[in-house]
Amino acid sequence: MPTISRSPAMRRAVRDGLVIAGLLFAAYLFVVVAPVTRTFGFDAYAYWHLNPAAPYTQSAGGLGAFTYTPVIVRLFAPFASLSWYSFLWLWSDVLVATLIWLGWRSSLVVLAFPPVALELYHGNVHLLIAAAIVLGFRWPATWAFVILTKVTPGVGLIWFAVRREWGKLAIALGVTAALVAISLVFDSSLWRAWLTDDILKTATGAPLDQFSLGIPLWLRLPAAALLVAWGGRTDRAWTVPVAATLGLPILWPTGFAILAALWPIAARRPGVTSPDVVLGRIAA
Repeated sequence: MPTISRSPAMRRAVRDGLVIAGLLFAAYLFVVVAPVTRTFGFDAYAYWHLNPAAPYTQSAGGLGAFTYTPVIVRLFAPFASLSWYSFLWLWSDVLVATLIWLGWRSSLVVLAFPPVALELYHGNVHLLIAAAIVLGFRWPATWAFVILTKVTPGVGLIWFAVRREWGKLAIALGVTAALVAISLVFDSSLWRAWLTDDILKTATGAPLDQFSLGIPLWLRLPAAALLVAWGGRTDRAWTVPVAATLGLPILWPTGFAILAALWPIAARRPGVTSPDVVLGRIAA
Protein backbone atom coordinates (compact mmCIF):
# COMPACT_ATOMS: atom_id res chain seq x y z
CA MET A 1 0.00 0.00 0.00
CA PRO A 2 1.45 3.44 -0.90
CA THR A 3 2.42 5.67 1.99
CA ILE A 4 0.74 9.01 2.58
CA SER A 5 3.89 10.82 1.39
CA ARG A 6 3.60 9.05 -1.95
CA SER A 7 -0.08 9.75 -2.51
CA PRO A 8 -1.12 11.85 -5.50
CA ALA A 9 -2.69 14.40 -3.18
CA MET A 10 0.56 14.85 -1.26
CA ARG A 11 2.56 15.16 -4.47
CA ARG A 12 0.16 17.81 -5.77
CA ALA A 13 0.35 19.64 -2.45
CA VAL A 14 4.16 19.71 -2.56
CA ARG A 15 4.15 20.81 -6.19
CA ASP A 16 1.60 23.55 -5.60
CA GLY A 17 3.39 24.66 -2.45
CA LEU A 18 6.69 25.03 -4.31
CA VAL A 19 5.01 26.98 -7.09
CA ILE A 20 3.29 29.33 -4.64
CA ALA A 21 6.55 29.86 -2.75
CA GLY A 22 8.33 30.65 -6.01
CA LEU A 23 5.66 33.11 -7.10
CA LEU A 24 5.81 34.83 -3.71
CA PHE A 25 9.57 35.17 -4.16
CA ALA A 26 9.02 36.75 -7.58
CA ALA A 27 6.47 39.15 -6.13
CA TYR A 28 8.87 40.03 -3.32
CA LEU A 29 11.59 40.89 -5.84
CA PHE A 30 9.45 43.27 -7.86
CA VAL A 31 7.19 44.71 -5.16
CA VAL A 32 9.55 44.97 -2.18
CA VAL A 33 13.17 44.76 -3.36
CA ALA A 34 12.93 46.81 -6.56
CA PRO A 35 11.58 50.07 -5.01
CA VAL A 36 14.14 49.93 -2.18
CA THR A 37 17.35 48.92 -3.97
CA ARG A 38 16.49 50.33 -7.40
CA THR A 39 18.47 47.57 -9.09
CA PHE A 40 15.73 46.39 -11.46
CA GLY A 41 17.39 45.97 -14.86
CA PHE A 42 20.93 45.81 -13.43
CA ASP A 43 22.23 43.63 -16.28
CA ALA A 44 20.01 45.22 -18.92
CA TYR A 45 21.70 48.54 -18.17
CA ALA A 46 24.92 47.18 -19.69
CA TYR A 47 23.13 46.52 -22.98
CA TRP A 48 21.71 50.04 -23.12
CA HIS A 49 24.70 51.96 -21.72
CA LEU A 50 27.03 50.22 -24.16
CA ASN A 51 29.87 52.24 -25.67
CA PRO A 52 30.54 50.53 -29.03
CA ALA A 53 34.00 52.10 -29.24
CA ALA A 54 35.12 50.74 -25.84
CA PRO A 55 32.65 48.16 -24.52
CA TYR A 56 35.01 46.12 -22.31
CA THR A 57 36.23 48.64 -19.75
CA GLN A 58 34.15 47.34 -16.82
CA SER A 59 34.95 44.10 -14.97
CA ALA A 60 32.36 41.31 -15.00
CA GLY A 61 29.69 41.79 -12.37
CA GLY A 62 29.98 45.57 -12.21
CA LEU A 63 27.24 47.97 -13.23
CA GLY A 64 27.45 48.43 -17.00
CA ALA A 65 29.81 45.50 -17.54
CA PHE A 66 29.51 44.13 -21.09
CA THR A 67 31.27 40.83 -21.75
CA TYR A 68 29.88 39.53 -25.05
CA THR A 69 31.62 39.35 -28.40
CA PRO A 70 31.80 42.30 -30.81
CA VAL A 71 29.03 40.70 -32.88
CA ILE A 72 26.66 41.26 -29.97
CA VAL A 73 28.06 44.76 -29.47
CA ARG A 74 26.70 45.59 -32.93
CA LEU A 75 23.37 43.98 -32.04
CA PHE A 76 22.78 46.16 -28.99
CA ALA A 77 24.41 49.38 -30.15
CA PRO A 78 21.27 50.83 -31.86
CA PHE A 79 19.30 50.68 -28.61
CA ALA A 80 21.39 53.50 -27.14
CA SER A 81 19.16 55.88 -29.09
CA LEU A 82 16.26 54.98 -26.80
CA SER A 83 15.75 56.44 -23.34
CA TRP A 84 16.76 54.12 -20.52
CA TYR A 85 13.21 53.40 -19.41
CA SER A 86 12.01 52.83 -22.97
CA PHE A 87 14.75 50.29 -23.47
CA LEU A 88 14.16 48.66 -20.08
CA TRP A 89 10.46 48.08 -20.72
CA LEU A 90 11.09 46.91 -24.27
CA TRP A 91 13.75 44.47 -23.07
CA SER A 92 11.55 43.28 -20.22
CA ASP A 93 8.73 42.65 -22.70
CA VAL A 94 11.08 40.52 -24.80
CA LEU A 95 12.07 38.46 -21.76
CA VAL A 96 8.49 38.01 -20.57
CA ALA A 97 7.44 36.95 -24.08
CA THR A 98 10.30 34.46 -24.13
CA LEU A 99 9.22 33.11 -20.74
CA ILE A 100 5.66 32.64 -22.00
CA TRP A 101 6.91 30.90 -25.14
CA LEU A 102 9.07 28.55 -23.09
CA GLY A 103 6.45 27.74 -20.48
CA TRP A 104 3.20 28.24 -22.38
CA ARG A 105 0.49 26.74 -20.15
CA SER A 106 3.14 26.23 -17.46
CA SER A 107 4.39 29.82 -17.61
CA LEU A 108 3.55 30.49 -13.96
CA VAL A 109 5.40 27.34 -12.98
CA VAL A 110 8.47 28.51 -14.91
CA LEU A 111 8.19 31.95 -13.31
CA ALA A 112 8.09 30.26 -9.91
CA PHE A 113 11.59 28.87 -10.54
CA PRO A 114 13.65 31.46 -8.57
CA PRO A 115 16.48 31.88 -11.13
CA VAL A 116 13.86 32.83 -13.74
CA ALA A 117 12.41 35.51 -11.47
CA LEU A 118 15.94 36.78 -10.82
CA GLU A 119 16.61 36.77 -14.55
CA LEU A 120 13.54 38.91 -15.24
CA TYR A 121 14.60 41.23 -12.44
CA HIS A 122 18.18 41.69 -13.63
CA GLY A 123 17.47 41.47 -17.37
CA ASN A 124 20.24 39.18 -18.62
CA VAL A 125 20.11 36.95 -21.73
CA HIS A 126 19.79 33.51 -20.13
CA LEU A 127 16.13 33.08 -21.09
CA LEU A 128 17.03 33.94 -24.68
CA ILE A 129 19.79 31.35 -24.52
CA ALA A 130 17.22 28.82 -23.27
CA ALA A 131 15.00 29.65 -26.26
CA ALA A 132 17.96 29.39 -28.66
CA ILE A 133 18.78 25.92 -27.30
CA VAL A 134 15.20 24.73 -27.72
CA LEU A 135 14.99 26.12 -31.26
CA GLY A 136 18.46 24.77 -32.00
CA PHE A 137 17.29 21.16 -32.11
CA ARG A 138 15.44 22.05 -35.31
CA TRP A 139 17.21 25.22 -36.46
CA PRO A 140 20.82 24.86 -35.28
CA ALA A 141 21.75 28.34 -36.53
CA THR A 142 20.30 29.70 -33.27
CA TRP A 143 23.33 28.27 -31.48
CA ALA A 144 25.26 31.24 -32.87
CA PHE A 145 23.54 33.44 -30.29
CA VAL A 146 24.58 31.10 -27.48
CA ILE A 147 28.22 31.05 -28.57
CA LEU A 148 28.51 34.74 -29.40
CA THR A 149 27.15 35.78 -26.00
CA LYS A 150 28.39 33.37 -23.33
CA VAL A 151 30.70 31.25 -25.56
CA THR A 152 31.33 28.20 -23.34
CA PRO A 153 27.69 27.00 -23.17
CA GLY A 154 28.40 26.03 -26.77
CA VAL A 155 29.55 22.77 -25.18
CA GLY A 156 25.97 21.71 -25.84
CA LEU A 157 26.87 21.25 -29.51
CA ILE A 158 28.50 17.95 -28.52
CA TRP A 159 24.91 16.67 -28.74
CA PHE A 160 25.07 16.87 -32.54
CA ALA A 161 28.58 15.43 -32.68
CA VAL A 162 27.88 12.25 -30.71
CA ARG A 163 24.66 11.72 -32.66
CA ARG A 164 26.56 12.21 -35.92
CA GLU A 165 24.20 14.96 -36.99
CA TRP A 166 27.01 16.56 -38.93
CA GLY A 167 24.78 18.78 -41.03
CA LYS A 168 23.28 20.46 -37.98
CA LEU A 169 26.67 20.82 -36.34
CA ALA A 170 28.04 22.36 -39.53
CA ILE A 171 25.17 24.86 -39.68
CA ALA A 172 25.65 25.90 -36.05
CA LEU A 173 29.39 26.35 -36.37
CA GLY A 174 29.21 27.73 -39.91
CA VAL A 175 26.75 30.49 -39.07
CA THR A 176 28.79 31.42 -36.01
CA ALA A 177 32.04 31.46 -38.00
CA ALA A 178 30.46 33.55 -40.76
CA LEU A 179 29.26 36.17 -38.28
CA VAL A 180 32.69 36.25 -36.62
CA ALA A 181 34.43 36.60 -40.00
CA ILE A 182 32.23 39.52 -41.02
CA SER A 183 32.73 41.13 -37.63
CA LEU A 184 36.50 40.77 -37.83
CA VAL A 185 36.51 42.82 -41.03
CA PHE A 186 34.86 45.79 -39.32
CA ASP A 187 35.74 45.35 -35.65
CA SER A 188 39.16 43.70 -35.43
CA SER A 189 40.24 46.10 -32.68
CA LEU A 190 37.18 45.17 -30.63
CA TRP A 191 38.03 41.50 -30.93
CA ARG A 192 41.52 42.21 -29.56
CA ALA A 193 39.96 44.17 -26.72
CA TRP A 194 37.47 41.39 -26.03
CA LEU A 195 40.24 38.79 -25.83
CA THR A 196 42.50 40.87 -23.61
CA ASP A 197 40.12 42.96 -21.50
CA ASP A 198 37.35 40.40 -21.03
CA ILE A 199 38.35 36.80 -21.70
CA LEU A 200 41.74 36.95 -20.03
CA LYS A 201 40.36 38.67 -16.94
CA THR A 202 37.71 35.99 -16.56
CA ALA A 203 40.14 33.14 -17.22
CA THR A 204 42.62 34.41 -14.66
CA GLY A 205 39.97 34.72 -11.97
CA ALA A 206 39.66 38.49 -11.73
CA PRO A 207 37.54 39.50 -8.71
CA LEU A 208 33.82 39.81 -9.35
CA ASP A 209 31.52 42.51 -8.04
CA GLN A 210 28.52 40.18 -7.65
CA PHE A 211 27.86 36.83 -5.98
CA SER A 212 28.56 33.76 -8.08
CA LEU A 213 29.02 30.06 -7.37
CA GLY A 214 32.74 29.52 -7.06
CA ILE A 215 33.03 26.23 -8.95
CA PRO A 216 35.80 26.85 -11.52
CA LEU A 217 35.09 26.53 -15.22
CA TRP A 218 37.93 24.06 -15.74
CA LEU A 219 36.04 21.67 -13.47
CA ARG A 220 32.53 22.34 -14.76
CA LEU A 221 33.22 22.31 -18.50
CA PRO A 222 34.52 18.70 -18.75
CA ALA A 223 31.57 17.57 -16.60
CA ALA A 224 29.19 19.39 -18.94
CA ALA A 225 30.83 17.78 -21.98
CA LEU A 226 30.53 14.29 -20.49
CA LEU A 227 26.89 14.90 -19.53
CA VAL A 228 25.75 16.06 -22.95
CA ALA A 229 27.77 13.31 -24.68
CA TRP A 230 25.95 10.74 -22.56
CA GLY A 231 22.66 12.49 -23.26
CA GLY A 232 23.26 12.46 -26.98
CA ARG A 233 23.98 8.74 -27.01
CA THR A 234 20.96 7.90 -24.87
CA ASP A 235 18.53 10.39 -26.45
CA ARG A 236 18.15 12.57 -23.36
CA ALA A 237 17.67 16.07 -24.74
CA TRP A 238 17.38 17.58 -21.24
CA THR A 239 21.13 17.18 -20.87
CA VAL A 240 21.74 19.96 -23.42
CA PRO A 241 20.41 22.92 -21.36
CA VAL A 242 21.83 21.39 -18.19
CA ALA A 243 25.27 21.11 -19.80
CA ALA A 244 24.98 24.65 -21.18
CA THR A 245 24.23 25.90 -17.67
CA LEU A 246 27.17 24.02 -16.20
CA GLY A 247 29.33 25.42 -18.97
CA LEU A 248 28.63 29.10 -18.27
CA PRO A 249 31.88 31.06 -17.93
CA ILE A 250 30.69 32.37 -14.55
CA LEU A 251 27.96 30.56 -12.68
CA TRP A 252 25.68 33.40 -11.62
CA PRO A 253 22.41 32.46 -9.85
CA THR A 254 20.53 33.91 -12.83
CA GLY A 255 22.39 31.53 -15.12
CA PHE A 256 20.18 28.68 -13.94
CA ALA A 257 17.35 30.37 -15.86
CA ILE A 258 18.71 28.48 -18.88
CA LEU A 259 17.03 25.45 -17.30
CA ALA A 260 13.71 26.98 -18.36
CA ALA A 261 14.46 25.18 -21.63
CA LEU A 262 13.55 21.94 -19.86
CA TRP A 263 9.82 22.73 -20.03
CA PRO A 264 9.43 22.90 -23.83
CA ILE A 265 11.95 20.09 -24.31
CA ALA A 266 9.93 17.85 -22.01
CA ALA A 267 6.59 18.89 -23.45
CA ARG A 268 7.61 18.21 -27.04
CA ARG A 269 9.25 14.83 -26.58
CA PRO A 270 6.88 11.83 -26.20
CA GLY A 271 7.22 9.85 -23.01
CA VAL A 272 9.03 12.59 -21.08
CA THR A 273 7.50 13.95 -17.90
CA SER A 274 7.32 17.74 -17.79
CA PRO A 275 9.34 19.49 -15.04
CA ASP A 276 6.28 20.88 -13.27
CA VAL A 277 5.07 17.32 -12.78
CA VAL A 278 8.52 16.33 -11.53
CA LEU A 279 8.21 19.00 -8.83
CA GLY A 280 5.33 17.09 -7.38
CA ARG A 281 7.40 13.92 -7.08
CA ILE A 282 9.93 15.31 -4.65
CA ALA A 283 7.94 13.97 -1.74
CA ALA A 284 7.67 10.54 -3.32
